[in-house]
Amino acid sequence: MRLNNKIFFIVLIIILLLVLIAAIALGAVQILPSEMMSALMHWFKGEQSNSIYENVFLQLRLPRVLLCAITGAILAVSGVLMQGLFRNPVVEPGLIGTSAGAAFGASIVFSLSPFMSPLFKTILGPFLVPVFAFMGGLAATYLVYSLAKNNKRVSILPLLLVGMAINAIGLSGVGLMTYIARDPQARSITFWNLGTFSGASWFQVLVTGMVALVCIYISFRQAKKLNVLLLGEQEAGYLGVEVNKLKTGILIVNTAMVSVATAFVGVIAFMGLIVPHVLRLLIGSDNRKLIPASIIMGALLLTLADMGARLLLAPAEMPIGIITSIIGAPLYIFLLKKYHFNQNHL
Repeated sequence: MRLNNKIFFIVLIIILLLVLIAAIALGAVQILPSEMMSALMHWFKGEQSNSIYENVFLQLRLPRVLLCAITGAILAVSGVLMQGLFRNPVVEPGLIGTSAGAAFGASIVFSLSPFMSPLFKTILGPFLVPVFAFMGGLAATYLVYSLAKNNKRVSILPLLLVGMAINAIGLSGVGLMTYIARDPQARSITFWNLGTFSGASWFQVLVTGMVALVCIYISFRQAKKLNVLLLGEQEAGYLGVEVNKLKTGILIVNTAMVSVATAFVGVIAFMGLIVPHVLRLLIGSDNRKLIPASIIMGALLLTLADMGARLLLAPAEMPIGIITSIIGAPLYIFLLKKYHFNQNHL
């Protein structure tokens, strides 16, 4: 049953706001709403606060929750774009090798940074891991696109098959880096591959937020064309859509979003797969509605998952990828079993 769109969006936004406040408030140090308001007032006035609660709120909890929400929105929108492009609800953003390539790039830094030039590391500074992750994701995506191209056209099936192969290569590279790394470095690779928001900073929020704004704006502009593409590539071409140009643009946007998110927080599975699929069942297949709904629901679900990762084994912290996989994999299997890839749900 399809829901009333206006009511659905209002309820979804209210739930998201409540979850964001709860995620900020709960943790090893509990922060009251009054302390949040006091910290924000001091920040706006440029005053220094001596309260540990206000400092935890501004320097640790708030940037973490914001980065988590932005990342969830990015992964969910990326899933909408990929499922719309391939006209298949079981496609996920990492299918074309972007996540595996970004993971391989970051693992190179974790394993080989002691052998890198100090000048090189000084120049890149905090951008070292993000730059390598982005280069890995971009290289993997470009390689998939190039190998799948035939007579200046890119067909969906070759793209998917080549993407699977590049994913395998990227994950093998991560395994190799883990094998040659020392124990602390191998542990870093393991935690990064499972996803983590610990150590989130305002710098990461700013960079990820800017990329998200630009890429989501472009996604909105392509939503109508993606709707036309649901009719088929040939039919979309007859209706004036430049299909190859659309594919290229969507792949570039997907690469930018997934690579930046992966660079800062690691690999997070199933968000880009489950969120668009569930929303499509609730509000339909119109990408003009799916994209904003995915922004909200992606932020909501990933924030909930991160809150669970922080609280379930407190004071220890569980990698968020474990939470998303535990919840996402059974739900994915349930959806597959219930709908049997029926053409009406593709």
